[in-house]
This record gives sequence, C-alpha cells and structure tokens, in this order.
Amino acid sequence: MPNSVNTNVGALVALSSLRGVNNELDKTSKKVQTGYKVADASDDAAVFAVAQGIRGNIKAYASVQSSLAAGEGLGQVTAAALTGISNLIGDIKAKFANLADGSLNTDQRSVYQNDAKQLIGQITNYINQATYNGKNLLNQDATSLVTFVADVSGTTLTLSNTSNLSTATSGAGGLSVTLQAYSSAGGYAAAISGLGTFEALINSVSAQIAAQSRSISLQKGFVDNLVDATKKGLGALVDADVASESANMQSLQVRQQLNIQALSIANQQPNTLLSLFR
Repeated sequence: MPNSVNTNVGALVALSSLRGVNNELDKTSKKVQTGYKVADASDDAAVFAVAQGIRGNIKAYASVQSSLAAGEGLGQVTAAALTGISNLIGDIKAKFANLADGSLNTDQRSVYQNDAKQLIGQITNYINQATYNGKNLLNQDATSLVTFVADVSGTTLTLSNTSNLSTATSGAGGLSVTLQAYSSAGGYAAAISGLGTFEALINSVSAQIAAQSRSISLQKGFVDNLVDATKKGLGALVDADVASESANMQSLQVRQQLNIQALSIANQQPNTLLSLFR
C-alpha cells in the first residue's frame, strides 16, 4: 500500500468500519429501548404491516370482551334476583299453609296475610332491582331482549325474557290478587295453585336465563383465550430478545471503541511521513 498524504486509506477503512458498527449499534439500541425487533415500518415493512393488522384485531376483541362482560353482569344480576324470588316462594308457601289452619281467629289470619303480602312485595322489589347498566329483563311490559357482541364479525348473543313478572306478581290474576281472594281456610287449594303457577313461571325464566348466560360465559372464555393466543403470536412476531440484544449492544460498544482507536491511529499515519524530511 503506497504512503500518501492525499489519500489516507487506513483512515477510510477504519471510518467505514466505524460507520457500520454505529449503524448496528443504533438498531440494537432501538430494540433495547423499545423492546421491539420491529418497532415501525423502517425495521421491516412487511412484518410491521402484519403486526398492525393483528393489533387492530386485538382492539376489536377488547370491545367484544367488554360487551360479553356486560352480558355476564346482567345475567348474574338477573339470576340472583330469580334465586331470591324462588327462595321467597318457599316462605310464601309456609304462610299459605298457616292460613289453611281453620282454627285461626280473624286477627291471627290478618297477621299471616300481612306477612304474605310483605313477602309478595319483596318479590316485586327483587324484580324492579334486577337492573344492570340500565337493563332489566324481569319487569318489561313486552318481550325483553338485550344483545351482546360475540365476535369481531358482528355475531351476537342475547339475554331475553318473554314473561312479565311484574304482572304475574301484582297484575290481574297475580299473586297479590290470589292472596286477597284467600280470606278463609277453604281458599288454600286455590292459593297454592296460583302460587304453583307463579313458581313454574319463575323456574322457566330461570332456566332460560341460565342457559343464555352460560352461552355468554363460554363465549367470553373463548374470546379471552383467543386474545391471549393472539397477543402471544404478536409478541413472537415483533418482540425483541432484550437480554440477547443487550449483550449484543455491549459487544458493539466495544467494537465502536476499537474502531475509534483504529481511526485515531490511521489519522496519525501522514504525520509519520514528515519524519522522512528531518
């Protein structure tokens, strides 16, 4: 290699090497800082485009999860109210049995009737309070239907009830009317029959709500698992191995220092030519 003061070949080689190391160090530092091996389109346009599509799906699934969670909440509140009503029916049966006792005097019968009336009133309270996020499936005048998004394609699941429990409790022929007609021990059979009709209605509604709620819970569990799997797939696609990249960055920093020293030595080469003229 000729000695020249015009072209310092050694310095050019050292500078080229340093430039390459600096580029690698910048890329590795970006991976360590962001935690991504593909943080934007400049890293890998194709992979970044795929990752963005997956991120969009995850956001859509988050909305689905929120909708299904609302369905679970409404189902649980409704089921709790129906369970409470079912328990009260047993208490009302006991009161009706007490009223069947022909030895009761007027005051005693009045006490039992008032107790039964309070229990029926509590059923009405349960019906009216079975509200979640402004929705109530039990006290609607018409068919009550609430839909929830089940997947990103727009499929829906429903919670519905075709029976108006408010009317069945206090409307014409309801429990309150049955109790009013039950003024003597002889009315026991009719009262129990009316209560049995109401109990059958509660059991039917409970079974319907339970089946629908189960479908929503199963779908929510599936969507939760699907989102977790999608996030894992996204991570495998774009996440950096931070431990490996950190070790690589230390190696590059050492190489950077060596290249700087080599460049410094190469830059001193023209000065050695001056010694020939001394």
